[in-house]
Amino acid sequence: MVKRSSAVGTPTSGDGQQGQEWGNSGDEKSAASTKYISGAASAPATPTKRNDNGKNRKEEIAQTFVIVNERPVDDISLDFFYKPHTITLLAVSVLAVMYFAFVRNEANIDDNLWSGLLCVVFFFLIISVIAFPNGPFTRPHPAVWRILFGCSVLYLLMLQFLMFQNYPTIRNIFYWLDPKLKNFHIDMEKEYGVNCSDISWERVKGHLDVFAWGHFLGWAFKAILIRHMGILWAISVMWEITEITFAHLLPNFIECWWDALILDVIICNGLGIWVGLKICQILEMREYKWASIKDISTTTGKIKRAMLQFTPESWSAIRWLDPKSTAMRFAAVMQLVIFWQVTELNTFFLKHIFEMPPDHFIVIGRLIFIGLFVAPSVRQYYVYVTDTRCKRVGTQCWVYGAIMVSEAILCIKNGKELFERTQAINIVIWLTVQVLISVSFVYVAVIWQQRLLKKSSQTTPTLSKKPGDSPQGTPAKGNLSPTKEKKIK
Repeated sequence: MVKRSSAVGTPTSGDGQQGQEWGNSGDEKSAASTKYISGAASAPATPTKRNDNGKNRKEEIAQTFVIVNERPVDDISLDFFYKPHTITLLAVSVLAVMYFAFVRNEANIDDNLWSGLLCVVFFFLIISVIAFPNGPFTRPHPAVWRILFGCSVLYLLMLQFLMFQNYPTIRNIFYWLDPKLKNFHIDMEKEYGVNCSDISWERVKGHLDVFAWGHFLGWAFKAILIRHMGILWAISVMWEITEITFAHLLPNFIECWWDALILDVIICNGLGIWVGLKICQILEMREYKWASIKDISTTTGKIKRAMLQFTPESWSAIRWLDPKSTAMRFAAVMQLVIFWQVTELNTFFLKHIFEMPPDHFIVIGRLIFIGLFVAPSVRQYYVYVTDTRCKRVGTQCWVYGAIMVSEAILCIKNGKELFERTQAINIVIWLTVQVLISVSFVYVAVIWQQRLLKKSSQTTPTLSKKPGDSPQGTPAKGNLSPTKEKKIK
């Protein structure tokens, strides 16, 4: 992956909480039971240069990776839920498996295979809770993100297994999971994007179905993850170009101009991006004040505090691009945009090559899990790109990168007949346009940040330094009259 070469951002935790400044000592943390964090206060800042020796530098690098890869939980109020219970977990797991192994009916071989696979997954996820890293998030509980990381590893291993099977074998595996798939086949003769001049309210209303709502919610979710309007619009516009490029392979990519431009880009994508960024703005400006559940006297307050455990601990502003961004950081953001396109393409090629309906539980389940995998992956990639003290990409981001590439290889290997119809000129044009649009959007975003910085520097009043002023430029109290001193206070 591309790594940026200059320091711009301050590492932030996965829940959005800004990491403690590495130069500060641990005693400066407040020991109060109530934790107060302002969303705006957790925005990334440009670190200052410090003359640290090599040992301190190594400690900074190690701590930065720990924060993004296995973030510890701060201010634990209920110790029971965060203490290790490995012996109890082992005893309960073994007893549960013994019970189901001896009392179940073993006459049906399909049931036996299902039970064996579920037992393997069960024990793998138990090991995930014990051994795998938390990742950058800790809410609602680190165990949830460890289990999710375990699911991503299982999915990656399954892709590796399928990669060495032939197409009929993979199809039979899907038939075993759902026999109804035998009766479903992709309708290649169905015409898409026809009669585009017929723009009636009934036809437009017909396109605003459940998939349109899914489109809108998907882009709102992407906005919450990326939190940068320029990058989001680049992905949105480039995806429509991607659909045009691969329309000769995937017929459902063929759309009328008003469907692609108005319904998709402006309405679904645009509203989703606006709503997602609005949610980010609200969460960023919110003041986070957490009290221990032990200190809450009322039952209603305790229930409310328990429900708030499923919300972010704090929220930070994201700064993918900086007015002083280097070429390496510029390339890293473009890499993010292109990887996002590949992930979206995998979704459509997988269900087309292995012939699954869009609403099938395998397709929907994959979308949900991929969305959950992406959340910590984007955070880890962001810290890796923006903080020079982070020398390694996070584990979840690494696994997700392997998943993305494995899915693409699986599609190419099992879709030989489909890709034989590939028009090479379309692929070359697509790659060229992807790079050009990425460069254009990212460049415009950098110019916009530079203008905002210049405008803010011109409008911010500065105090002139006079004899007796403090080093920060704040007039000392001894040189002021009582009236002026009171006003400054």
